Amino acid sequence: MHSKQISLQPKNLTWRITPMRFIPMRRYAILPKTIRLMCLSTAIALSLTFAYSYQGQGHTESPTFAPTALSANPESAALPFDIPDRATLNGRKVFGHYFPPYPVSIDNATPNSDFYTTQYMTVHGENNAHVNSAGFIRDRPAPRPPIADPQWRQRDLETEVRQAVAAGLDGFSVDIMAKATDTSWWGSIIPGALMQAAATVDPNFKVMLMPDMSASFNNMTPAELAAEMAPYATKPSVFKLADGRLVISPFLAEAKSPTWWSQFITLMSQSYGINVALVPVFLDAAANRNAFASISYGMSSWGNRNPAGNPVVNSPNTPLDLAAAAHALGKIWMQSVSFQDVRPSQAIYDEAENTQNLRNTWQIALDSGSEWVQLTTWNDYSEGTSFAPSAGHGRSLLDINAYGLYWFRSGVMPTIVRDTAYLSYRTQKVSAVPANPSTPPMSLRQWSSPARDTVEVLTFLTAPAVVKVTVGTTTTTCNAPAGMSSCIAPLKVGSIKASVVRGTTEVSRVSSHAAVTATPYNQNLEYLVDSSRR
Repeated sequence: MHSKQISLQPKNLTWRITPMRFIPMRRYAILPKTIRLMCLSTAIALSLTFAYSYQGQGHTESPTFAPTALSANPESAALPFDIPDRATLNGRKVFGHYFPPYPVSIDNATPNSDFYTTQYMTVHGENNAHVNSAGFIRDRPAPRPPIADPQWRQRDLETEVRQAVAAGLDGFSVDIMAKATDTSWWGSIIPGALMQAAATVDPNFKVMLMPDMSASFNNMTPAELAAEMAPYATKPSVFKLADGRLVISPFLAEAKSPTWWSQFITLMSQSYGINVALVPVFLDAAANRNAFASISYGMSSWGNRNPAGNPVVNSPNTPLDLAAAAHALGKIWMQSVSFQDVRPSQAIYDEAENTQNLRNTWQIALDSGSEWVQLTTWNDYSEGTSFAPSAGHGRSLLDINAYGLYWFRSGVMPTIVRDTAYLSYRTQKVSAVPANPSTPPMSLRQWSSPARDTVEVLTFLTAPAVVKVTVGTTTTTCNAPAGMSSCIAPLKVGSIKASVVRGTTEVSRVSSHAAVTATPYNQNLEYLVDSSRR
């Protein structure tokens, strides 16, 4: 395999990486995702050092530089471009993969003593279940104070719908993991409750049904799955095609044969009067697309989480090739767009190269002519893939994502009207030895891009400028062109700050909300993100 040299010069969005052998990533390379049935009564307050501090290191919500030339959409203030009017969009869809086990809050408790803090993000949580991984997750949904409302779960879902609408999403693709009548787990009601939240907040926001065939549905007959899916079809916010067909997009569709799915489609029609548009999400699209073609409206691949697995070149079994093959079969394609993947509980991670993987996957969606995009994921914190507002990246990741999203949804590259800078970085080097070591520590996924220790300043500029990024005591300077470019600097111990200067005027600046340390609490290889406008 070829590796890229780390450059201290800006890189443009549309650059192409060196072709290399492509090996499809299996989502569950180590362990299958299972429903975590959590007993909330076990939540206890512990005194611990957090991966992210909620006091003194949070993301601010006011822009560093006053916004200018704002569009009618107030969300434009945090972005380098004006959000286009909905009427000008091209009909392409963007969905966020919603994973029910990780809502905004699990127990409606104070953040410093809630279930996330005391059970998931500490070594001894859930009766020492996470000792080997020094904690189950490394990030969490953006903390909130307790809500004095008996329907707080529903209010939280409404909050997430508002967040997604503000970020430009068309809807959620909800991972349905259990029967709606399963009373042993509070998460079983979330798919239906999420549809109700969408109807309350924005009737235009839709929820795509994604039965998870790696979960309990794998043991069902076609008739049993049809009985589970049919009631959702009556929800006003469920996603349907313009012709009225109900979209069913099963994750790990290849767990069942095309014949099995054909029986399911027939039963939905004959038993419930529901016509289905099947859009299977494969772990191995190349091996399954031809067999599923006759029963499918579209196709998708769960995808990879590193630039080596997401090359912006068309060669056999690359994402561009998979999309082209689906189109050749007369099917739409739903492209996976991702930021990173870090799994402490499975002791594995992908090297995302700061925002490079995110930029590659959006470029693939654009170049492939994909009709839909699935952000993988909105909120799966166990796999470290979340886009949702979180303790680690606030809303800044969604802000970066908005550039590709609105380019995709409008068909026009956004015009930069506000100078904006984003920092992406880790708080420790890959080789750092933590105070609470994992056994084993996370290792790089096979066929991932090579591990690296870097800070990136991603700039969106109205005109050329000089970018200076200081990491600890080391300063790196880049000459950044107008538009989007990337300035890469080596990761060092200390705080991080970046300044963008045009002539003698500083037009943007951004600082890290967390410092880089040589002695971390635990191994945390997730990238954090900060914005000059938040």
